[in-house]
Amino acid sequence: MYKLPDLPYDYNDLNTCFSDELMKFHHDKHHRAYVDKLNVTIDANPELGSKTLDEILGTNDDLSDSVRTAVRNNGGGHYNHSLFWQCMSPNGGGEPNGRLSQILIKKYGSFQKFVDEFTTTALLLFGSGWVWLQPNGDIITTANQDTPIMKGLDTPILCLDVWEHAYYLDYKNRRDEYVKAWWNVVDWSAVSERLKKPFTL
Repeated sequence: MYKLPDLPYDYNDLNTCFSDELMKFHHDKHHRAYVDKLNVTIDANPELGSKTLDEILGTNDDLSDSVRTAVRNNGGGHYNHSLFWQCMSPNGGGEPNGRLSQILIKKYGSFQKFVDEFTTTALLLFGSGWVWLQPNGDIITTANQDTPIMKGLDTPILCLDVWEHAYYLDYKNRRDEYVKAWWNVVDWSAVSERLKKPFTL
């Protein structure tokens, strides 16, 4: 059985980006709903209980239609949000260093050009979905609760939730303001660590 993960900070610790109300709503309502619905699917399909969520999502295309949809929506929702919370810190912001910095500068020319590209990608993504940074520096997007590992890609190291529920209480339809504020809480130390030890559930 999957559990809603505790946040690595309090609801009010990311106030430079999120209000307490939004954090609680996003974590305790939206994320919890994905976990609860995923557990219903696992209960009804006990053969999935022996696999990690990474394994289930990575072989999602092999599942029956009804199970595939439930796993994609709720397993993806649980996976994506679990990583999202770990991408942020009240001591976040600034720039990465070391290997990650080298990857981004080599690919984009500068850290700021990477930020600009990632931001533009987030603002242009139509509807609900996610923006991801891959270990090789690629910026990609997925719709709804899809995740890169469903597509056979490497485990991402950074993600941004651009579903409206991630920001509407604080920013209404101003996604651009949300994305700009989010850069102030990105935990580059944790992102860099995922180059060495990929995220898993």
